[in-house]
Amino acid sequence: MELVSSSRSTLSSCSRLVAPSRSSSTTASAAARRHGKRLLWNGKLKIGKRAALALLLATPTLSLPFSAHAKTKTINPYDERRLLQQNKKIQEANRAPDDFPNFIREGFQVKVVTPDNYITRDSGLIYEDVKVGTGDCPKDGQQVIFHYVGYNESGRRIDSTYIQGSPAKIRLGNKSLVPGFEEGIRDMKPGGKRRLIIPPELGPPVGPSTFFSAKQFEVFDVELLSVQDCQRRTIAFYSDVVCT
Repeated sequence: MELVSSSRSTLSSCSRLVAPSRSSSTTASAAARRHGKRLLWNGKLKIGKRAALALLLATPTLSLPFSAHAKTKTINPYDERRLLQQNKKIQEANRAPDDFPNFIREGFQVKVVTPDNYITRDSGLIYEDVKVGTGDCPKDGQQVIFHYVGYNESGRRIDSTYIQGSPAKIRLGNKSLVPGFEEGIRDMKPGGKRRLIIPPELGPPVGPSTFFSAKQFEVFDVELLSVQDCQRRTIAFYSDVVCT
């Protein structure tokens, strides 16, 4: 009996050590709740201030309509006049023809200034008929014989068959000509003269292995002399094309 009583007293004392009283437990819980509310309120203040901008940017309905495109640089009218006069002075120094077109270049933006009699095609080719020839226009497989003078944007002459002393002879349809040049000569007639302004997209390839070192507009004064029919001739093991 004493042993049991002693164990009960011991258990009762242990219970007092482990389990607090109901009143103290209620007081502690209320304090914890009040403390938790203070922590939660403080946390809300801190999170709210930090998350305001993040919420504004992350939420599609609240985010501002930021543009994904860079601003297009426009040429100031004063700068355009200045660049035009600068291009004219350079062309005069290079002894360009009097009616040579002007190019206003600022970075990668280029504006071509020509008289109203020039025609611009959908491909970007610009041309002027100085003289309209007679006869039929050349077709694929035919050979065109022509003179030309080539210029760059600054009016400097880069090539001329007149200086070389003999006209050029090229068969159409085999991609031997610059795309813009072939497009411009296709609807010419023998005896005609035309000025071609070829954009870089229709121009020659560029690079160290080519004559052209940069993508620029090229200007060609073309004179179509004649158009010849071509036929393939085979003699024994030898075969060639004869144009007459």
